[in-house]
Amino acid sequence: MRCVILQPSYIPWRGYFHQIYKSDLFIFYDDVQYDKNGWRNRNQIKTSQGKKWLTIPVKTKGSVTKSTPIHQIPIAWDKPWNEHHWRGIQYSYKKAPYFSMYAEFIEEIYSRHPEYLAEFTIATTMEIAGLLGISQTRFQRSSEIPGITGEKTDRLIQILISVGADEYISGPSARDYLEEEKFIEAGIHLEYMQYNYPEYPQLYLPFDGNVSIIDLLFMTGPNAIKFISGDIAK
Repeated sequence: MRCVILQPSYIPWRGYFHQIYKSDLFIFYDDVQYDKNGWRNRNQIKTSQGKKWLTIPVKTKGSVTKSTPIHQIPIAWDKPWNEHHWRGIQYSYKKAPYFSMYAEFIEEIYSRHPEYLAEFTIATTMEIAGLLGISQTRFQRSSEIPGITGEKTDRLIQILISVGADEYISGPSARDYLEEEKFIEAGIHLEYMQYNYPEYPQLYLPFDGNVSIIDLLFMTGPNAIKFISGDIAK
C-alpha cells in the first residue's frame, strides 16, 4: 500500500495534490508541532500585481505554546478574514475561463466558521481532491492513530507500520533529513516525488506554478488533473 504523510496545508499547490493522487492512503500529519510562517495557514494566488498571500489568522497566545500540535491551533475570528479571502479570489479570477464553474464551490468553503485551523484545511483539501476527480485515495489523520511515539523518521515508520503501508512517498526536500536506512530495515520502499510539471495558461504573466491549486482549477477546469498526473505532455 502506497502512503503519504504530510502536514495539512491551506489550499495547497498542485504538488500536494499529486501526492494525494499517487497514494492509496493519505495521512494528514496533524499532531506534530505547528510551524509559524509555513504553509499550514497561508498560500498564494496570482493577481495583476503579482503573487498575493492569503493568510488565515490563528491564535498564538493563551493556551497555545510553541509545542502545540497543528490540530489544536484555533482560528482567530475577530476579523472576517474569510470574506476578505473570497473577495480577493473573486477579484483576481473573475475573468478566468472556469471561474463560474467553481465559484459556488469556493464561496461555500469560505462561508464556514470552524474553530480549529486543521478542521478547515483538511476538509477543504479533501473536497478539492474530489473536485479534481481523485476518488481512489483514502484519508486519515495521524492524531487518530493510537500508540505512536518517537520523533522524525522513527515516528513516520511507526505510522506506516501501524496502517500496513509498504511504500512511502515523500517530497524531495526530505532527502536532507530522512534516515533512509530505517525504511530499508522496516521493509518499506521509499520514493521521492519529482515536481516536473507542464505549464498551463494563466491570466497574469510570467507563469508561476507554485501557487494555490485554485489557480489551476480556474484556468484549466476539468483538465486540471491532467496537469497534475502528467497525462498532458510537458
